[in-house]
Amino acid sequence: MDVYFFDCDKTLYDYDFHMRLPRLAELGGVSQYRLASTWWAGGHERAAEIGEYATSEEYLAAFAEVTGARLTLAQWQDARKAAMTPIQGSIAALHTAATLGTVSLLSNNPIPFKDSLPVLTPEIVDVLRDNDLVSAVLGARKPERRIYTRALGRFGVQPGDAILFDDSLANVDGAREAGMHAHHFTRNPDGSFDTDGMLAAIHAFAERER
Repeated sequence: MDVYFFDCDKTLYDYDFHMRLPRLAELGGVSQYRLASTWWAGGHERAAEIGEYATSEEYLAAFAEVTGARLTLAQWQDARKAAMTPIQGSIAALHTAATLGTVSLLSNNPIPFKDSLPVLTPEIVDVLRDNDLVSAVLGARKPERRIYTRALGRFGVQPGDAILFDDSLANVDGAREAGMHAHHFTRNPDGSFDTDGMLAAIHAFAERER
């Protein structure tokens, strides 16, 4: 069985934190500076991404305690979705990969992101079939070696039978060091995403010599 792992932000969906932060501030009734200087600069989001908070409720309670912004999950989703734009060529490539093997997310994100995928990523949830691996569940962030080995273990596959598509070169290098195939997702000179390169890499992986 071949497994095609896809990063989410800036790989399947364009992501702009500068769109998210103002919306969070508006919904939470605190300043953008307070949010950025407490939650993000304080390392709380990174801690959430490695599983510090086991549930969305725990995450939101901690977010309120640290920042003073009390959000519902629906409000958190509102702000997150405001920062995300589907990359249509990448979405189509994932659907193509699903005809060739198993597709899964492999994303550095906290539990509320996983819980919110039907709202945030309606274009891909059906094809993923609950293969929604996030770092908070796996207890490690890319590019740590253990996130790759744990992801592979979830599917019972050898590293050589899996490929990662990611916009981060560090994450791509980490996957390769773990023995996986990997494709660095980049932009073209005109600023558009190189989704043709992604699709070519999918087919090359599917057609590789065993």
